[in-house]
Amino acid sequence: MQGVRPARPHTGLTEDGRRIREVLTYSRRSSGLSDKQAETWEKHAGRWWIPDEAADDEDFAPAQWFGRTAPLLVEIGSGIGEATVTLAAARPEANVLAFEVWRPGVAETLLRLERAGVANVRLMSVDAVWAVEHLIAAHSVRELWTFFPDPWPKQRHRGRRLVSPDFAQLAASRLESGGCWRLATDWPDYAAAMEQTLTAEPLLANSYDGLAPRWSERPVTRFERRGIRAGRPIADFAFRRRCRQADPHHEPRFDLAAGSLSR
Repeated sequence: MQGVRPARPHTGLTEDGRRIREVLTYSRRSSGLSDKQAETWEKHAGRWWIPDEAADDEDFAPAQWFGRTAPLLVEIGSGIGEATVTLAAARPEANVLAFEVWRPGVAETLLRLERAGVANVRLMSVDAVWAVEHLIAAHSVRELWTFFPDPWPKQRHRGRRLVSPDFAQLAASRLESGGCWRLATDWPDYAAAMEQTLTAEPLLANSYDGLAPRWSERPVTRFERRGIRAGRPIADFAFRRRCRQADPHHEPRFDLAAGSLSR
């Protein structure tokens, strides 16, 4: 969190003005909005969506966008907000910060928030890996949710998967002591990789012996229904942050260009 903040992904330029090429954990889908989504966006984005440019503010702090200091819950890849809204509604005492780059999904989430009368959610559409490092303080997240992240099933794309050793260390450093990282996937090989990766991270401890029971509070989303229809098993995990290291000021840094953490 110290020093000059690097440019957000997809905004950095080379010295000769060309866009810097970056390998990200997601692919950008069409961002066109339907008439209903556009209407919803116009009505509610100013209240619940944090503009991308706000992330460039050196003084950015999630709490300022909620207007209060409260336990911080973070979701990466909120889709159309099926889980986001349900879980946030059950936790009115918390601030829920959800990351989703697909603009129609954000618009659908805004509509769900309106219908449910939920006010404790803010959405961002910047790269979540970049944001976790540069916008979220160490030891500040009560819960992290990663439900059905892009599995990148082709072998040549595995390096794009969100749950990697480097990101596991970064994410764990942002959890408060005892904070929980809940994950779910319907891809068996990704589930195996998740378990191996998170078990190997010294800052994390598995709350169960292997898979976690399905989290009853998590609603069945369209991604989960799709996996069930395809006959794929659903795997849940719950890992908790161990006690802080002796030196709380020693935190890892994630180098997006190198794709690795530095100390």
